[in-house]
Order: sequence, then structure tokens, then C-alpha cells
Amino acid sequence: MIQARFDLSYPGFALHAELQVFAHGVIALFGPSGSGKTTLLRCIAGLERIPNGALQVKDEVWQEGASFMPVHRRPLGYVFQEASLFPHLSVKENLEYGLKRIPPEQRRIELEQVVEWLGLSKLIDRASPAGLSGGERQRVAIARALLTSPRLLLMDEPLSALDAASKREILPYLERLHSELDIPVIYVSHSLDEVARLADQLVLMEQGRVIASGALNEMLGRLDLPTAHLDDAGSMIESSVGIHDGEYHLTRLDFSGGSLWVSRVERAIGSRVRARVLARDVSIATVAPQGSSISNILAARIDEIRDEGPDRVNLRLSVGSGQLLLSRITRRSRDQLGLTPGMEMFAQVKSVALIA
Repeated sequence: MIQARFDLSYPGFALHAELQVFAHGVIALFGPSGSGKTTLLRCIAGLERIPNGALQVKDEVWQEGASFMPVHRRPLGYVFQEASLFPHLSVKENLEYGLKRIPPEQRRIELEQVVEWLGLSKLIDRASPAGLSGGERQRVAIARALLTSPRLLLMDEPLSALDAASKREILPYLERLHSELDIPVIYVSHSLDEVARLADQLVLMEQGRVIASGALNEMLGRLDLPTAHLDDAGSMIESSVGIHDGEYHLTRLDFSGGSLWVSRVERAIGSRVRARVLARDVSIATVAPQGSSISNILAARIDEIRDEGPDRVNLRLSVGSGQLLLSRITRRSRDQLGLTPGMEMFAQVKSVALIA
């Protein structure tokens, strides 16, 4: 586990955060600007020294009250919003700067590995990082952090300074790191799309406090949390590639409880993929629809209904064994259809986004 407790006060802001998460996969810190995500990350890094804080990472105590492990002794890597590469060093020398911080006998990640993982083979001979794109610079910065062989990787909104094209360029590399590395990553983001694409666990922050944490899809499926009120509220579905339909250029994704047709995915049969279904793209029918252009229709049960403003409601639906969907419909539709918790019905999924 990663367990932390920090209390910190500034003029106009206070952090009173308690954190307990599993020390594996990608742990996303999510919340609005000013909620304390970056401050919490800095406390974990040791960049903020708090007299009464506490932090344990797996079996190592990094802080307990006045006992404080300094930053330079903490086995972590930190990736900031800006790449902050050394302009006077070549790309390779930037990478070697991270490598040289670790004695050879303690290295668990080698230069050749990160070059392959992050697609840096065409960049490593550059004499300077000056001509690199934003996405390329951030990939080098991530590689440099990994070459310190960290036992914990901290990433503070690493895509926020990038344009849309650079984000699309770097996300597949982050996904690959997710599958290749056995290093827990604490990832700060204000983008629910990024979180749904990368995270395994979700920590929600609000006004300097951790208000909820848990497995990603369980958290996204909770109607009592702020994520359910966002325009892009929805669920994430772990699925596998079932079949490809060559005639119509479609792919069927299979999951516990059903399947979804999406535009063709260039993945091998059986490959694991993540799909995202937004609540606004799920409509409700009380009888099995006939003659509809919507091909993704799933038998489901209503678990919970909550008002979402004066005109809309959110529904949490169970599909099969354990898969959750969200649906956002009008209050008028709810009343006309007589929808109540526990009711069996059909979810019509109008759109599915493949996110990983």
C-alpha cells in the first residue's frame, strides 16, 4: 500500500489529505483546479516538508512526524508539466543524467529499455533537445525519470502543456509503460479522458481533501461523486477483441455481460482493450427495441437513479456480472417510462469510444 497523511496550510488554501491506495498500476489524482492535487504530489515527493505528516510506500517509511526522508534519498522519479530538459546537453546526455544518479548495482531499468519503450531511437543522437516537439520533449523527460530506477513515479499533468496533436502522439507511449512496468505511478490530471484511458485507481480531491478513492470503474459508476455530474461522465469497459467484420469494417468487443460493436480496431483477436461509454450516449428502453439503427443493445438492471439538475437524471445500470454503465436521460423520460431501481430494461448504446 501507499499510505499518506498530510496537513498543510497556506494563506487561502489548506491541505488535509489522507490517502490509502494499492501500490501498483496507475493511481490518478483527479479534481478541479485548486483542489490540492499538485500539493499532495509535492508532499509525497518531499518537496513540501510538513512537521506532522506521514508517508509509507510499501514497506518503507518515508516520513513519520519529525522523521523525514529527504528528497534526494527517496527512490522516486518526478515528471513535471514542463519537460525541463537541460538545453546544453544532448538528448542522450539528458537521459544519462538520470542513469548516473543510480549506482550500477541498483539499476533496474537500462537505457536501451526506455529508448525502446518510448520510441526514442530516432531522437537519441540529437545534439540538443531544442528542436524537439512538445511530445518528444516530454517522452525524453519521462525516460530520464525512469532511468533513476524509481520505486514510485510521480507525474504532474504531463500532457497539460501539450497541444492536441502532441497528446495523441504521447498517449500510446504512456499506455505501453502502463503494460510494461511494475512501478506504481501517481498521475495528476484534470482530464477525465486521460484518467479513463490510463488509470487503474482513482483518487478524487476537492478543496484540499481526498473525498473518495478506489478502483477506476467503481468510482466512475458512483452517482454520489462529482465525476457523475460532469458533461463527459461515463463508464470504462475492460473488454477483449472478439471478431472482426471485414464487410462492414467493424470489430466486436466482448466483456462480461455482453458485447459492443465499434469501428474496426487493428488489434489481434483476444487483445485486451478499454472502451469508454459516455452517460449521454446511453438511452433506455423498457422492451427490446426492434428495427433500430442502434446495434449495441444490452439487457441491464437499474441500480440507482439520482436527479441531475432540474431536467435530467443519472442512472447507474448493471450489465451482466459486475459491469456498470451510466445513463443520463430527462426527468420526463424517467417518469413516462416509470423507471425505478431494480427494474430490468434495455440500454441502447449510441456511441463507444475506444480509448486504449
